[in-house]
Amino acid sequence: MADTPEEIQKHLKLYWKVGIILLACTVLTVVVAKVTPSITVGLLIATFKAGLVAAIFMHLSAEKPMIYKIMVYTVFFFIGLMFLTLLTMYDPAVSRVVN
Repeated sequence: MADTPEEIQKHLKLYWKVGIILLACTVLTVVVAKVTPSITVGLLIATFKAGLVAAIFMHLSAEKPMIYKIMVYTVFFFIGLMFLTLLTMYDPAVSRVVN
């Protein structure tokens, strides 16, 4: 926590820099969408923006490494759930019943 006005000013400068970077990335996303309608590039820019917000505004850059292990496990769990959903969509036993 910032206790002195100098520390508060330092944090405010960082927040302004991050805000300007987020604004620039938003403009970049719009330009990329107009030039080439690539979902992959748009998602990469959005992932960078989300990581920046999580690291700076949510103060995850100052967290202990344990939080990152939990976040990685969460991502793998989510991917596993999405994979199970795809497996049920293409399951031959289920598709025979539906058809």
